[in-house]
Amino acid sequence: MKSKKSILNTAVSTLRMEAGAIDSISNFLDESFVSVVELLLGLRGRVIITGIGKSAIIAQKIVATLNSTGTPAIFMHAADAVHGDLGMIQKDDAIICLSKSGNTPEVKLLAPLLKQGGNPLIGMVGNMDSYLARQADFILNTTVEKEACPHNLAPTTSTIAQLAMGDALAICLLEARGFNEQDFARFHPGGSLGKKLYLKVSDLAVRNEKPSVNSDAAVKDVIIEISKNRLGAVAVTEDNRILGIITDGDIRRMLERHTNLANISAHEIMTANPKSVDKDELAVNALEIIKKHNITQLPVTQSNMYFGMIHLHDIIQEGII
Repeated sequence: MKSKKSILNTAVSTLRMEAGAIDSISNFLDESFVSVVELLLGLRGRVIITGIGKSAIIAQKIVATLNSTGTPAIFMHAADAVHGDLGMIQKDDAIICLSKSGNTPEVKLLAPLLKQGGNPLIGMVGNMDSYLARQADFILNTTVEKEACPHNLAPTTSTIAQLAMGDALAICLLEARGFNEQDFARFHPGGSLGKKLYLKVSDLAVRNEKPSVNSDAAVKDVIIEISKNRLGAVAVTEDNRILGIITDGDIRRMLERHTNLANISAHEIMTANPKSVDKDELAVNALEIIKKHNITQLPVTQSNMYFGMIHLHDIIQEGII
């Protein structure tokens, strides 16, 4: 059994080696990379990405990244291609083939078949003297010095290099297309990521009651309003404009200071000019206000008028945190 120090040393060495591989392939970016970006920007069809073994797995991730950032892409396994999947390639498509060696039997069989239809072939390859490098119309060089595996066998630095090159390609395409947050939200409507991009404060506030009292309301009425609406707070308003907010914490602190509550009104215990958020703001921005000011409830406004209230728990329930 290796010592803890030895285990950590191996982990650090692996990460540094892989980081070095990414840094190294950045030196290979040249006019060929620019040509690939320009080709894919003008593509009328889709990007077909193929590979075998671990390269096939990386190819699937690159496909997912391209699709989510505005570049239509499809994965085609190199082994399945020669058994019918070549039919998915259309005349306006471009093909990216991933291979570390560029000389695997599947790649050697597939490359000439891919070129038969006249589709541009892009080789993402780690061997510039390989069969794939010679057959490709464009090359994305992902050559690495060695694998992180001590036997230089298990694909590690080579697959990291492929993954990073795919990300670089996707981000260049994203920026060139002017792909923005609204586009991203359109493609990612599900989960916490999507909600951060499209869920608005109004979507949360409309689910809650709209607790409010006048500034001269008695303490009893304030407590009833807070309890009734289960938000732990009530807005103090005049002509539907927010003057202040009273939370259940304010009530507790008041009770510690006073025994006679008969003559105490809402304006005496409220926090004046409280933090608020416009109903059209994203919920994630409301969360930032809540976190910054260490509060739990946040009044919501519409054209500076009182619209409603949201609670930290509303945001938590949506999974945004």
